Amino acid sequence: MKKLILFTAALLFSTLFYDKSIGINLFLFSVLSVVILAINNSDDFKNKKNILYTCIYLATGLAVFFHDSALAIIANTISFFTLIGVLSQSKASIYVAWLNGLYTTIAGFFHRNFTVDETTQKVESNKEIDYVHLTKIIVIPGTIVIIFIGLYQNGNPIFNNLIEKIDFSFINIQWLLFAGLGYYLFSNIHKPIEVEPATSQDLKTGNLLFKTKDFSIPKLKQENQLGIILIALLNVLIVIFLITDITFILTNLDIRASVFSTQVHSGINALIASIVIAIIILLYVFRGNLNFYKENKTLKNLALAWILLNVILVLSIAVKNGQYIYYFGLTYKRIGVLVYLTLTLIGLITTLIKINKTKNIWYLFRLNTKAAFVVLVVAAMINWDYHITNYNFKYAKSMDINYLIDLSDNNTFLLKEETKTRTLDKNSRERIQKKYEKYCMELYNNEWQELQYDSFKLKLK
Repeated sequence: MKKLILFTAALLFSTLFYDKSIGINLFLFSVLSVVILAINNSDDFKNKKNILYTCIYLATGLAVFFHDSALAIIANTISFFTLIGVLSQSKASIYVAWLNGLYTTIAGFFHRNFTVDETTQKVESNKEIDYVHLTKIIVIPGTIVIIFIGLYQNGNPIFNNLIEKIDFSFINIQWLLFAGLGYYLFSNIHKPIEVEPATSQDLKTGNLLFKTKDFSIPKLKQENQLGIILIALLNVLIVIFLITDITFILTNLDIRASVFSTQVHSGINALIASIVIAIIILLYVFRGNLNFYKENKTLKNLALAWILLNVILVLSIAVKNGQYIYYFGLTYKRIGVLVYLTLTLIGLITTLIKINKTKNIWYLFRLNTKAAFVVLVVAAMINWDYHITNYNFKYAKSMDINYLIDLSDNNTFLLKEETKTRTLDKNSRERIQKKYEKYCMELYNNEWQELQYDSFKLKLK
């Protein structure tokens, strides 16, 4: 029964993807993958965490259908590995789930059916299957039958005519090979596996720091003094920077694009440097026994103040980026700044919790990788090209129409609508019309596997 299900899934895989572009087929593949996984891992789908990741995976597949963006495809792929990984071990960290998912997808079949004998360093089959005998009973009879067909064709003209009438042109070898790839993929993932010792080591590693044997009060007193001086000076430095930065924002409401660009990007560079250095210093200072030193309250307060000041630095950069967007419109780079600021803010908050709750570096790594995954999925659900175009037409004080035309086809219908109500130069109108006609032609020629949401919108026009 299991073989039949995998064989059917392989045929569907080839039907969905062979010689087809991405469209609704990726969502249907997501559904098919979930069905295969649910059939073979029914108990795991009673876990709420696994159900959540299943919903995320299916949602990213729908995002690809609604707006066929590279970001949505990347999010769907990573969600695929994540789901397989959490099914292999739901308690593992998300980065271990990615490892398990990727390994299962690539080598699950071989992992389950073959083992490596450590003494002889030979690969041995886990199942008692005589592959030599299996090859013999397929190849030898097949070869002999072909030889006899050739002999009988020469000996009987009626038999020869019968053989010649047999037409195998309907068989597409490439399609069958693609189906074979699908069978191999589903054979790999239908029963997710764990990568060892990475998974077991991850499960053993907690999030808390503990006092070590080399706890020495004199040494910790010196470390505490050094930390207080260093972080106090850094607090003074960042306060001076923030005062000058806020003064710039309040006194330069109208400013040229070039100056804004310089300020935002130099601010981001300063932010990158300061946040990375801040986190490295704090992780070093609070790496061990100093967390349990009774006289470390001043140091902790200074560290927390430094984190809060870095949060203010993030907000100041966000304000400048907001001004940039207000005057000159949305672009992917400006959205990227906001995404980076969001991740930075999360990193600062988790660092604050790490110090306050005496967590270790693995806590930061686990929480921040999960946060990055959530941000990726949320970002993938948004049709950025449409919203960039819509915002710039409605709210931007000035915009680059050529930039909007050069975006993907996700904003094509909106651009076409704007030409009806807005005054645009002849060249821009011609480029928009050319883009519109080309996209409509692509949608008309798409087969059912390649259907997108815009295909239905076009039919309603």
